Amino acid sequence: MTESRPLTATDGRTARRDRGRTQVLDAAIELFTEGTLEPTPEQVAVLAGVSSRTVYRYFEDRAALLRASIDRHFERIEPLATIPHLGEGTLDERIDTLVRARVRLVDAVSAAHRAASVRAMSDPVIAERLDFVRAALREQTELQFSAELDPLGPDVRAVRATAIDLLTGIESIDALRRNRGQSVRATRAVLADSLGALLRPSTNPAVPPPTLKEH
Repeated sequence: MTESRPLTATDGRTARRDRGRTQVLDAAIELFTEGTLEPTPEQVAVLAGVSSRTVYRYFEDRAALLRASIDRHFERIEPLATIPHLGEGTLDERIDTLVRARVRLVDAVSAAHRAASVRAMSDPVIAERLDFVRAALREQTELQFSAELDPLGPDVRAVRATAIDLLTGIESIDALRRNRGQSVRATRAVLADSLGALLRPSTNPAVPPPTLKEH
C-alpha cells in the first residue's frame, strides 16, 4: 500500500507564489480604477508592497503584466454579465433586466475596459478579447429581444440590432456614467426609454430604412 505524500516546502512556496501573483494583479487593477491605464511594474510593485524584482519574477515584461491583470478582472466580473432566462417575460421586464445587468456590469468593469482599449492598439491578444466581449454582449441583447427583432425584415433587424448594441455597449454606458455624470438611476432611465422606443411595435416599420448614399 502506497502512503500519501505529505505536503512539502515546494507546495508552500507554490501557494505563496500564487498569493503574491494575485496581489500584484489586484494592485494593477486598483491602479486602473484610479485612472492609471498603463501602470508600470514599478508603480504596481509600490502599491502591492513588493519589490519590482518580485513583479518581474511573475511577469516577464510590462505587456504580460497588463494582459494578465485585464484578464483577471474580466474573469472576476464575468458572473455580472450573466442574465438568466434570456428572452423570457414581458418586454418591459426584459428591458429592465438587461438594463440593470448592463449598468451593474459597466460600473464593475469600466476601468479595466478603458485600460484594455488603450492596450488593444498594440496588443492583438487584448484586441481579440475585447472583440469577443463585444460579440457576446451583442448576442445577449439579440436573444433577450428576439421576440421583437425576429419578425422584422433582415435589413430592418440588422439596423435595429446594431442600434441596440451601440446603446447598451460598455463604451456608451460608461460615457453616460463617467462623462455625463449620470447617476445609476438616471442611466437606467435613459437606456430603458431608448430601448422601449426601438423595440415597441409602433416603431417597427414594415419597410427597411433608406440606404444612405456614400460620398
